[in-house]
Amino acid sequence: MDVLHMTSRKRETYDVKIEASLLWECALGIAAITNTRLIDTLERPKASWDKLKKSLSRSLIQDLEFVEKNNTWKSLLLLLHQKEFQTLHEFITYVDALEEEEIIFLCIPYIGLKFQEFRMLASKGDMASRDRLKEQTEDNPYYPGYIEFICTTNVNNLKKHLMSVMTRWYEEVILPEQETLAAILTRDRQSKKEMSEKLNSEALVEWATGGITYLPEPAVHTVLLIPQAIYRPWNVEGDIEGVKVFYYPVANESIYPDEQDMPNYFLVQKHKALGDEARLRMVKLLKRSERTLQEITNELNMGKSTVHHHLKILRSARLVDTHEGKYRLKENAVQSLSNELMHYLTK
Repeated sequence: MDVLHMTSRKRETYDVKIEASLLWECALGIAAITNTRLIDTLERPKASWDKLKKSLSRSLIQDLEFVEKNNTWKSLLLLLHQKEFQTLHEFITYVDALEEEEIIFLCIPYIGLKFQEFRMLASKGDMASRDRLKEQTEDNPYYPGYIEFICTTNVNNLKKHLMSVMTRWYEEVILPEQETLAAILTRDRQSKKEMSEKLNSEALVEWATGGITYLPEPAVHTVLLIPQAIYRPWNVEGDIEGVKVFYYPVANESIYPDEQDMPNYFLVQKHKALGDEARLRMVKLLKRSERTLQEITNELNMGKSTVHHHLKILRSARLVDTHEGKYRLKENAVQSLSNELMHYLTK
């Protein structure tokens, strides 16, 4: 049905903010080493993780065991979002000064505006509100248990634990590599800021995260991009009130600055994916509308296995994704390609 537009109001989107800090890398490192289900999928080899574990002090090992049992890495990330902390000392001082109800409230995950009252009441000890939050997050593998822990733990012990594990990890793991890590994060943040002048907000998020399409939500006004090296190749997603957070993996060129001509991995993959007549035809077809595998096969008069192979390449290059059984073109990824290429050629 045709629509008669009688408004000049444009579709609203979000603002993008980019932050980088060794404190984020510290908290995410604590999260990574205690995530036994995911650690084997990280870019850092398992042997390297095993070597790191053997080098840690017994006190830090005990702290990490507590993190693994109670998922207190989440507390660290949530507290780090309260201010733009410049130093570890500033963060530790802040945590130490928090009142009991305040730190519990801040450590309970934000799950939406309509649940804020339950969050506040749960921080005051209301069991019914606590149970409502646990029920609402039952699909998450650790939220219900984490909420129960936060609402029932001894606050003084929690604060001591958070300050201890953050300080020990920073001193034992971050400080020996401080200069290198800081340079990597700074380079990547600068690269993203430069591209923010050439791409719209949604295209920037898609480019920075390596392909995540994040459409505007009514209650989200800002997307916060935070570069991290420890969780590569994964993006870690988070929510705070009014803000969607992506702790995204730093690009190869930020890690290897001496290799001046090293292009971004996805820039190469996109050009490879488009360097084929059949795949270009698929891209043009999907530009018109979403289609099923069978529809693409019929319209291009090609074998289904061949079409599936080409679509797999387009998906791995983050140019195409699927939605409700249909393939669709990620238009932001295509539109930003020329800007990505010029960014690479002129840097």
